[in-house]
Amino acid sequence: MAFINVGYGNIVNTEKISVINYEAAPIKRMVQTAKDAGLAIDATCGKKTKAVIVMENHMIVLSSLLPDTITNRLNNSYVTS
Repeated sequence: MAFINVGYGNIVNTEKISVINYEAAPIKRMVQTAKDAGLAIDATCGKKTKAVIVMENHMIVLSSLLPDTITNRLNNSYVTS
């Protein structure tokens, strides 16, 4: 099992996740729906949301890191694991 830092000391299990850019309107609606259902975890520490991580169990994690940064960290974790 590998983990990735998604900002401010928050970590996420890297197995079966998707990283999505937050800027698209359908993603913003998905985030609002998840918040209303209690399925959203805010890991931004009050910063602007830039990426959404969709977990296998349909929960989402909001991150203030750019999707490219998370993807690079994800790729590096597989190389070093």
